[in-house]
Amino acid sequence: MNAVAAPTLSELRARVDQMQGRPAAQPVATHPALAGLLQLQAGGTYSVDSMSLAVTLMAGPSADGAWCGVVGTAELGLEAAAAAGVELRRTILVPDPGEAWLEVTAALIDVLGVVVLRAPAHVAPKDVSRVSARLRQRGGILIAHGDWPRSEARLSMSEVEWVGVGQGHGHLQARRATVEVRRGTAPARRRRLWMPDAAQVIRRAEDVVTAVPSEAPARLRSVS
Repeated sequence: MNAVAAPTLSELRARVDQMQGRPAAQPVATHPALAGLLQLQAGGTYSVDSMSLAVTLMAGPSADGAWCGVVGTAELGLEAAAAAGVELRRTILVPDPGEAWLEVTAALIDVLGVVVLRAPAHVAPKDVSRVSARLRQRGGILIAHGDWPRSEARLSMSEVEWVGVGQGHGHLQARRATVEVRRGTAPARRRRLWMPDAAQVIRRAEDVVTAVPSEAPARLRSVS
């Protein structure tokens, strides 16, 4: 395993002891930008359509002391993750688990609070059940980048605006987007967020901070 900071064996054993018997469905620290939109629960699975959303979900538990793992992707931007609140010293990276992705994911769920997984194109129902049972037993959280059956909630990002480029000059300073949360058949809930703002902070778009220029710069729009 590649790691930003590999935990010692004693630290991981302590983590296992701590998580033994941890109840599922208990609230877990969630990024403040998502307050009122989504509350993470121990034992839950959440699917996202971008690594930016995966980092946002990971940031709340990580800043609160949780160990995290990222499996099956090299897309994680370490600088952006750190700015969002992810503690890199408590983050384990496994960018290419190969066909052993399920075994690696299950092993990390045993010892970490949050696991981000680049979901395979097809996940067998028995594998979903195995992961779900492990999450409930350990009280961990799985964040699937891609489709994952029986997710507690699905998060997507749309109406993306990049801020900072004028008439052929300047540089990208911030990104604003609509984040949508869907739970089962319930109506979707949406919120406009900076992801991130000019100060590299993920926050609600209606919040006012001095880091964002008072004169609105030109915007570049994208659909993803």
